[in-house]
Amino acid sequence: MVKKVLYILFYFIIVSSILMLSINVYIKDSSNGRIYSNIKEIPKNSVALLLGTSKYVKRGKINYFYKYRIDATVELFNAGKIDAILVSGDNATKYYNEPKRMRIDLIKRGIPKNKIYLDFAGFRTLDSIMRAKEIFDIKKVTIVTQKFHLERAIFIANANGIDAIGYEAKSIPNTKATLKMQIREFFARMKAFLDIYILHTTPKFFGKFEKIKIKENIW
Repeated sequence: MVKKVLYILFYFIIVSSILMLSINVYIKDSSNGRIYSNIKEIPKNSVALLLGTSKYVKRGKINYFYKYRIDATVELFNAGKIDAILVSGDNATKYYNEPKRMRIDLIKRGIPKNKIYLDFAGFRTLDSIMRAKEIFDIKKVTIVTQKFHLERAIFIANANGIDAIGYEAKSIPNTKATLKMQIREFFARMKAFLDIYILHTTPKFFGKFEKIKIKENIW
């Protein structure tokens, strides 16, 4: 009896591992040809979707994932590859506001305030992307974040009928924080797959429609 239980458990672990690896590969492959790291090669889109993260980590140190996302967004704007920016992130409390913090730093870097739109209900990647379409009427977009995150973001966008490409923000060298992020991303992809194909998850909040106004509207 014990041997049978162990056999079933072993079989379950093997099958689950193969399934999880397959989903990760599937999500990675869904972004093939859609992620750019060269500013000269990336096509122009009217809007960039900047995915939020906290500015600081423990002990008040700068979060370089944050810094490099800001850098990449500014580079896109200055190169004329985007006309407006939708900043989407968590606004859990009055003391923690990712979109507002990112807007402040974008303005400091020379981005006009009227070119920046804020989504305060981007509690997770799925919410940010689905709200970009349903609330801000975005059907074509350049997503800005690190490559490992871009692969999942583009998968979610494509599954929701958004024509998305990604501009790769610089990552950070292999550290404990990087490894932790990669492990988290592995399981986040499992959740994204389930949300799209099994659970049909929708954002926590939708809200009032807000059209992004751009002179040259290519949508």
